[in-house]
Amino acid sequence: MALLDIKGVTRRFGEFTAVDNVSLSVEAGEFFTLLGPSGCGKTTLLRMIAGFDLPDAGSVLLDGEDLAHRPPEARPVRTVFQSYALFPHMTVEGNVAFPLQMAKVPPRDRPQRIAAALEDVRLTGYDKRFPHELSGGQKQRVAVARALVTHPAVLLLDEPLAALDAKLREELQIELINLQKEVGIAFVYVTHDQTEALALSHRIAVMNHGRVEQLDVPSRIYGFPNSRFVADFIGQCNLYSGQVVARDGTIVAIDVPSLGPVRVATRSEPALGSSGTIALRPEQIRIAAGAPADAPGNHYRGTVADLLYMGDVTVYKVETSGGSRIEALLANSQGGGAKFFEVGDQVEMSWPVDAGHFIAG
Repeated sequence: MALLDIKGVTRRFGEFTAVDNVSLSVEAGEFFTLLGPSGCGKTTLLRMIAGFDLPDAGSVLLDGEDLAHRPPEARPVRTVFQSYALFPHMTVEGNVAFPLQMAKVPPRDRPQRIAAALEDVRLTGYDKRFPHELSGGQKQRVAVARALVTHPAVLLLDEPLAALDAKLREELQIELINLQKEVGIAFVYVTHDQTEALALSHRIAVMNHGRVEQLDVPSRIYGFPNSRFVADFIGQCNLYSGQVVARDGTIVAIDVPSLGPVRVATRSEPALGSSGTIALRPEQIRIAAGAPADAPGNHYRGTVADLLYMGDVTVYKVETSGGSRIEALLANSQGGGAKFFEVGDQVEMSWPVDAGHFIAG
């Protein structure tokens, strides 16, 4: 049995349905992420797990117990907010001690638990400082220590890194991964940042319009999206739609307007004449000045219309004669005969049939 079970949960605000019949489960010790754009329902779902909001239908079960009648303070879950919500007039020690006071933990037992929580987040020696004396990353770690000090069954994190700069956010992502492994409790993490979700999570639930579009491990969410929305939302992706015009075993050809037939491998058996979409990641595309002798299953010629230098890679947007745009990546670290292109250059793009992913409909 899963540690946390969400069964058919729905939450409405007037005529607006924020969460629409969502069911999912979180295992003990799992780093589970709710990912989606603003307004998709992920924070509302988190609030219902925490007890700050109640579902209109469905149930939230922890270790098999329905939490419907337990207020937030009586639930064995704790929440870390984006704002951290630290008490400015209290020291780090006071902030971390506060949940222990509310739980009526005997005073003699508090110092050891506070010290252990601060050690978990690498803030030993910071106990006498006030929040205004801490960096953004340190404040975030105090908020996590305060949440962990009562040893909850589940830790809920609502975009806790969103307010930090890129470099610090990356450092704290690594710290969160290591911390989650050390404390061994389930984390339920809310974010709209796809890269963050892919880096941190054991599993991801991608939400859209109050529903879960796909729930899977990060590699499958990225490599095998089950809908056009997931493919488009997770990272950069070329999406080409059209009718299935040929099928040969596990290979189908889709007639893409302004591009022509594109071949792709699929395990499904789409009917001829049915609609389909090919999801193709830019890093899967080979770009060269001319057609290579070993050109794989798909190759198209075009003109570099735009490029974006991003340090480690350059993003090329290539326009074909039919007006389609294909986005491709070229690693700037490539040596030897690697050629880099300018706007207006003629190039050849190619990719094998199994590089893309077929999405029915």
